[in-house]
Amino acid sequence: MSPPDRPYRDRTDAGRRLSGHLSHLSGRNDVVVLALPRGGIPVGVAVAEALGFPFDIFLVRKLGVPGQPELAAGAIAADGTVVMNDDIIAHTHTSPHELEAVIARETTELARREGAYREGRPALAVAGKTVVVVDDGVATGATMRAALSTLRRLGAATLIVAVPVGPGEVATDFPDADSVICPVTPHPFRGVGGAYDDFTQLTDREVQSILAGWYPPAGNP
Repeated sequence: MSPPDRPYRDRTDAGRRLSGHLSHLSGRNDVVVLALPRGGIPVGVAVAEALGFPFDIFLVRKLGVPGQPELAAGAIAADGTVVMNDDIIAHTHTSPHELEAVIARETTELARREGAYREGRPALAVAGKTVVVVDDGVATGATMRAALSTLRRLGAATLIVAVPVGPGEVATDFPDADSVICPVTPHPFRGVGGAYDDFTQLTDREVQSILAGWYPPAGNP
């Protein structure tokens, strides 16, 4: 028996479809779209293009469980905000020492990506804005929670989580969000990649190529 059709061809297709669920924001001048690298970037770009909003990245890193890097013990944002998944930590018996090592490693990686992706360009201001935070989907939600917590402290007026796919309980997973938009919530939920025909992981070079179309050359207005 052939597998069921997947709702999205790729991340760009997902972003275009997601933009239809955000059309009520069209015409406003106080909205910005922020994407979580790497996978959220093509989704966020498609949303921003469709609705005519400013676009930027927002750097967050998952804190993978030692030996199980795809399982999130938490996440860390570029400003040092750390959000922990206590249930995962307890279930995997991850020690404080192990967590400290993961945090140190991911802090270094955040700094590397900040330099590689921004190349000295300033981040979009979010104070007083309605911020649409986009990723290619959510599983544990740790990275999204870290992003939301940081953005709230930076003064975002309204936070909207917009993701193409997530588990059924996604709408209640983000207490810092004012609203959550997630069109596809399969049951059972077996991961973000199951919603895509093409879920190829992006490279740094591909991210830089996408961002070059949005950011002016470094040093220029």
